[in-house]
Amino acid sequence: MVADTKAKSDISFAGTFASSAFAACFAEICTIPLDTAKVRLQLQKKAVAGEGLALPKYRGMLGTVATIAREEGLTALWKGIVPGLHRQCLFGGLRIGLYEPVKTFYVGSDFVGDVPLTKKILAALTTGALAITVANPTDLVKVRLQAEGKLPPGVPRRYTGALNAYSTIVRQEGVGALWTGLGPNVARNAIINAAELASYDQVKQTILKIPGFTDNVVTHLLSGLGAGFFAVCIGSPVDVVKSRMMGDSAYKSTLDCFIKTLKNDGPLAFYKGFIPNFGRLGSWNVIMFLTLEQAKKFVRSLESS
Repeated sequence: MVADTKAKSDISFAGTFASSAFAACFAEICTIPLDTAKVRLQLQKKAVAGEGLALPKYRGMLGTVATIAREEGLTALWKGIVPGLHRQCLFGGLRIGLYEPVKTFYVGSDFVGDVPLTKKILAALTTGALAITVANPTDLVKVRLQAEGKLPPGVPRRYTGALNAYSTIVRQEGVGALWTGLGPNVARNAIINAAELASYDQVKQTILKIPGFTDNVVTHLLSGLGAGFFAVCIGSPVDVVKSRMMGDSAYKSTLDCFIKTLKNDGPLAFYKGFIPNFGRLGSWNVIMFLTLEQAKKFVRSLESS
């Protein structure tokens, strides 16, 4: 994935970008139902006193998936897949494609030996922040499409599709609205990117020191799960704030959203959707890294022939 040896980075930036974008898109298609469940759970608020003791509509990852499928049809689980793929082409391609060049920039082109963990984290923070700044509009549209549940009869949907959502947001709210939630989104994706890339390398390195383990599918699977778990533990609070800001225009700022969520729903609200988030990020990392390794092998063979 992102090892320090030249053998892993001997393909062009275009080749790395294309491999990363393809791997990220494939993982997105496989895991977006869990992401849709996560967004619905994160946007669900506690009943306010005086509104009765209605039970929450969505309960748990599988319960949320089942409720969405039953009420809105199976295809509703893939709501937001088009902007999701737009996002992964830009974000996935840039954050991984730029990782090696940025890491080299931080350590110097003449650096020899293992890159320090701090430099890996710094490089991943940088590429995560840069990539999501470019891809934020795609993330916004994806969340808005996912957030829309079953509507009463006769009530039209806000958006007819991804392209309509982009144009409607620009027309009604202005171009700047496409970057709504940029603050928590940059924080979330820079942190999660660093957690994923650095922990993947670290977990993989540790596993390979255990007798009997080699650089194979099992090692990649365990490393991907470790990276996903670490990323969710660190990134869940900013992920919840990001989803709420993008899905609900009632919040004035990142801090306002954080304070209102803490006050109204309690500190555990920041870990709402933790199980689907881990199921999503864990499986996403496994699928993405396995696909990435194969895609880079394919590109390497094309470029060397």
